[in-house]
Amino acid sequence: MKFSIVIPLYNKATYIIGTLTSALSQSFTDFEIIVVDDGSTDGGPALVEAVADPRVRMVRQANAGVSAARNHGIALARGEWVAFLDADDWHHPSYLANLLIAQSAAPQADTVATGFIFLQDKPELWPPRWPVQAGQPEIEIITNLPVRWMRGPSLCTSAVCVRTSRLQAMQPCFPPGESQGEDLDLWFRLAESTPIALVRAPLMAYRVAAEGSLTASHIGSTVPPFLQRMRLRAISGAMIPSLRGSSLWLAAQHDVTLAREAVTSGRRLQALRYLFQGRRAINSGRWWLTALIALFLPGQTLRNWELWRVSRTPGSPDAG
Repeated sequence: MKFSIVIPLYNKATYIIGTLTSALSQSFTDFEIIVVDDGSTDGGPALVEAVADPRVRMVRQANAGVSAARNHGIALARGEWVAFLDADDWHHPSYLANLLIAQSAAPQADTVATGFIFLQDKPELWPPRWPVQAGQPEIEIITNLPVRWMRGPSLCTSAVCVRTSRLQAMQPCFPPGESQGEDLDLWFRLAESTPIALVRAPLMAYRVAAEGSLTASHIGSTVPPFLQRMRLRAISGAMIPSLRGSSLWLAAQHDVTLAREAVTSGRRLQALRYLFQGRRAINSGRWWLTALIALFLPGQTLRNWELWRVSRTPGSPDAG
């Protein structure tokens, strides 16, 4: 079997059939679907059990969080590769076929992925209308994920696929009990030991602000654990030298982001603490602009500028 598609399920009865339909509609058909019910209290598991397709199997666990659910699915995977799909997202019909192209183009890469689109949680937008170009997609080989990430988010969980043998050797892959950046923790750790082959085409639709979404309810106000661990790996020498500088730079840029959030909420002293923590970014204009505002200007000045910038960022869920 080529692919195991792992779907963690928790109270997504409204969306799970659409998500399963997108997975079962793949043009490449050598796959299984493992739905891990994480103690749902709605009718989602019953809907999955009613799907009459032998490629779909569901397992149940007591509620332990999305990381534990994905790890459970990885442990059960029989395919050569594990593809991830959240219970409210959607795969393009040629998603798996394009992953095969990436695997063939970059056999040295144990992680492959595709581009993605953001769609608001509005019934008229689903199923997605895909802006896919005809012809062979471009394959980008990422060897320094922190540098690539600073150009813009590069990976989204439901658009990532990893060689099963590598994942099972890394268990627990997703940090148990974490739901903030638990996926990024894995992508960056993988990128420290294997290139990533990215299909430059939007072949996954990410549902923005879905009901019950962790992303919709989370407001970042601290340094995520995955960035703390990344910083420690870089400082301790556990990371290869070519990635240390870019990893520390990425963590520092997040500190600058936290400083900006602190300024806009009136916590200027906290903003200065974050800037000191992120002093590895002191040679960037972004660091100095934030310091200037934290010391001398109204926080609303930064807020207005951030809103203007986000509205002009291509692909941003807030753009337009």
